[in-house]
Amino acid sequence: MLCKEKARWFCLNDPQGAEGFTLDTEDLEKFVLSPAPQGVTIKCRITRDKKGVDRAVFPTYYLHMERDDGKKIFLLGARKRKKSRSSNYIISVDPTDLSRGGEAFVGKLRSNLLGTHFTIFDNGDNPKKPGEKIRQEMGAIVYETNVLGFKGPRKMSVVIPGMNLDHERVEIKPRSEHDNLIERWKRKQMENLLELHNKTPVWNDDTQSYVLNFHGRVTQASVKNFQIVHDNDVDYIVMQFGRVAEDVFTMDFNYPMCAVQAFGIALSSFDSKLACE
Repeated sequence: MLCKEKARWFCLNDPQGAEGFTLDTEDLEKFVLSPAPQGVTIKCRITRDKKGVDRAVFPTYYLHMERDDGKKIFLLGARKRKKSRSSNYIISVDPTDLSRGGEAFVGKLRSNLLGTHFTIFDNGDNPKKPGEKIRQEMGAIVYETNVLGFKGPRKMSVVIPGMNLDHERVEIKPRSEHDNLIERWKRKQMENLLELHNKTPVWNDDTQSYVLNFHGRVTQASVKNFQIVHDNDVDYIVMQFGRVAEDVFTMDFNYPMCAVQAFGIALSSFDSKLACE
């Protein structure tokens, strides 16, 4: 069966997995910015590299797509920028070039000073600076602060642009801070936006912990494991993320999310949030 999606850089044989994917690396940037095809779960793995002089503080993260034949295809790399007042991650389609000015730069993740609000941008220019291409906001993540020191599961809200009738992402290009995704979400101005939340875990008396059903994709308990859903259909997992080893995590996502959005959300979860723990 040939998939007749607009995206021509893959065909699909198995509607439940990525078995039929063929990925042209020439189109890697297009692939990571395009929504997952409807009916397909993109299964990925994130590895965290802490080796090196400063990588304990500034680790590098690599995202690979897992194929059903066991092969892995590199999609994205990211590293926290040094000398930045708030957390700032560069996202690149080249694992050897994690620089802001590099050809492979496809997006970035930036937090507020508290580390509770995060915004995912594409590789466009800041509207305050002269440039030919104003950046798009691809998503925003808001972590609810646990003021009382409650150690239960963290609550997070995710805001992403909606899709038009052609299943293309609506472009959100704020020209001022007042009009960005988080400010619109605060004002409940949700036109052309989609609000998602992490699925509420259930307390398990046997393990004495909060648990979610990851269907075997997550093997280690962690406060950072999560599933992202829409309130109207909590059984449709838009994205899930969880630990399988000390520095290895699975990250799966579905339509309408793309790899850059899902990776940005995962990176926000790695980031230290003193106000949220």
